[in-house]
Amino acid sequence: MGGMAATKLQPELKNLAYRYPHLKDHLISFKRITGKYPIYKEELTDEDKKNRRPNVIYPIGDLLFAHVWGEGSQETRYYVIEPRLNEEEKQKYKLVLELVLEKSVTEEAPTSDEEFTDIIEEILRESVIITKKKRSKSGIGSILRRFIKFDRKIEVTKETYEKFRYRLNRDIVGMGPLEPLMRDKYFEDIHVINRQITYGVHKVFGMVRTNIKWDSDEEYERYLKSLGERLGKPISDAHPIIDARLPDGSRLNLIYSDDVSYRGPSFTIRKSKDVPISVTQLIKWGTLTPTLAAYLWLALENDMSMIIAGETASGKTTTLNAILTFIHHDAKIYTCEDTPEVIPPHNAWQQMVTREGEEGKGGVTMFDLLKAALRSRPNYIIVGEVRGAEGRIAFQAMQTGHPTIFTFHAATIESLVQRLSSDPINVPLAFIGNCNIALFQNYIKGRGVRRVTSIHEIEGYSKQFNGVVTREVFEYDYVDDKIIFKGFANSYILEEKIAEKMGLADRREIYNILEERAKVLERMVQERIFDYYEVNELIKAYRINGLEGLPFSIR
Repeated sequence: MGGMAATKLQPELKNLAYRYPHLKDHLISFKRITGKYPIYKEELTDEDKKNRRPNVIYPIGDLLFAHVWGEGSQETRYYVIEPRLNEEEKQKYKLVLELVLEKSVTEEAPTSDEEFTDIIEEILRESVIITKKKRSKSGIGSILRRFIKFDRKIEVTKETYEKFRYRLNRDIVGMGPLEPLMRDKYFEDIHVINRQITYGVHKVFGMVRTNIKWDSDEEYERYLKSLGERLGKPISDAHPIIDARLPDGSRLNLIYSDDVSYRGPSFTIRKSKDVPISVTQLIKWGTLTPTLAAYLWLALENDMSMIIAGETASGKTTTLNAILTFIHHDAKIYTCEDTPEVIPPHNAWQQMVTREGEEGKGGVTMFDLLKAALRSRPNYIIVGEVRGAEGRIAFQAMQTGHPTIFTFHAATIESLVQRLSSDPINVPLAFIGNCNIALFQNYIKGRGVRRVTSIHEIEGYSKQFNGVVTREVFEYDYVDDKIIFKGFANSYILEEKIAEKMGLADRREIYNILEERAKVLERMVQERIFDYYEVNELIKAYRINGLEGLPFSIR
């Protein structure tokens, strides 16, 4: 697909430009530089992923728009289009900001961001006088005289009022200059290299360089220190690195000192997902196939333990959340994590999070949480990520009959076994045989997609060879971008574990059950059923009533 561009403004974009002056200014400037207009879209689609020369604008809410532009050989740029303040408005904004902060002290402490927003807007209305005409005088002395004249109220136009409303919410309630990226549902990760360079990982267009920056080192430093204080983790040269969770669940890693982060203080935000991506959406994207998803359905419904492994940013947690819908809906789920990311759709969900201690006291480690899990009688234990000694407890849980799932950094079955059995985890090889399935997922750079690249069944520990016996049942074909099922009539887990647990007289009948479930998932994709909760309800209905519980036929 070639680049998208237009020589004339679309009527819809023209109307929006008339309503939003900052959008109009951006379009005029872009046309003057490139000779093109962008294409406006309400939503991005899978087709946009194929576009190597994007030139598209889409809304991200509350006066905000995003413009993604790429020229093929150059890095793709992402422009936040938001209201900008001129010099006079900047001076007035400082006064308004002081008033809002001063008056907010007397208000009751808000219990939510929505309440905070309401309080800010109420104080803003009390702090300004809206006029119809713009004034020509722009000196600070003139502004201060009118400020005093109108009993400490700022004279603004309706347009300026809307700018102030947005900026106050952005800077006080939100994440400041990064707020537009936090609001953009297509952003996964945000990488602030220094005050002038910010990149992001876009779900459709991959890594993009944004126009987000801070005007001065002083402003950037104030921002970072304010961020640390808001999260209860003050930063300084003595304590230059912090890991924290933002109020929305996103993960923050910040490196403050420029003698550690050589190009200047930097940080990364891994955005949380309020609603997990569904398994049918992953099938639509090609991350899984219907047959592979059906295999996981049978495995999790029948209490198999599993490791989801892969490299950083391969989508392990996304896949984990998607497939939790396959665990029986009446199961008790126990999750333990450093940062809350796992969101099972079960009512009986016991959510545990580690806690840092002060000077070695009062901390709660992953090891502690897993030991507690063994006493709480869960049907499934979900560990966000195994990194250290807690891995031994996870395998002990499997050995005592507690199905366990965790994510792990490893690219192959060989590296998985080696890392688990070495320092600092030190799981005995005989224990690794208690796990049933190892799923490997990776980011395929040449195609810009995430794929499950293999699934290995773990048959057990071989005393004779002092090793773990495994069998590959799914394999990714890198040339044709296909996931191949190698386990038909050759699956140890399906035949020896699941068929036996389901009481099948003919163990080969399990493959007919697998095929039926694959067809159910395939029909959901055809019917465009991608909402996480709708998928969960349909799987529950199928579990209770079989094919008759579904709103469609698979024949």
